[in-house]
Amino acid sequence: MEKARGVMAAGIVADGIVKVLLGGAFLAGAAPAGRLLGVPGPLCAAAGAALLLGGAVELALLRRRPLRRHLPLMAAYDGGWALAAAAGALVAWRGGGSGGELWVGYQAVAPLAFAALLAAGPAAAGVTAGSAAPSRPGSRS
Repeated sequence: MEKARGVMAAGIVADGIVKVLLGGAFLAGAAPAGRLLGVPGPLCAAAGAALLLGGAVELALLRRRPLRRHLPLMAAYDGGWALAAAAGALVAWRGGGSGGELWVGYQAVAPLAFAALLAAGPAAAGVTAGSAAPSRPGSRS
């Protein structure tokens, strides 16, 4: 059971890091990314900021929220990402001009919803207000 928790925690860390890296890339290259995706640069910058915030909250709350809280939210976010990517690709493939806006728009909104839902959730067992991680038996508080 402990090994499974470690694997799940590693997956959450990886997911948060990907959000932070993608957010940084969107912020650093908002104008070129916007041209490539056919969206305004400020939308890419907003998506970058949202991704940075969402990833940072995910990483910060890793030990403060139970894994059972992270996993369904992460699955919903990633499922939505896949649907937005597929829908955007389909729109672009059919000649529409809003495929990039659909995908980048998802990146601008979904990480904020994810972070808000995660932050509003219950604390992990043993976590008290202001503590950094669950208390462990025999540890000094």
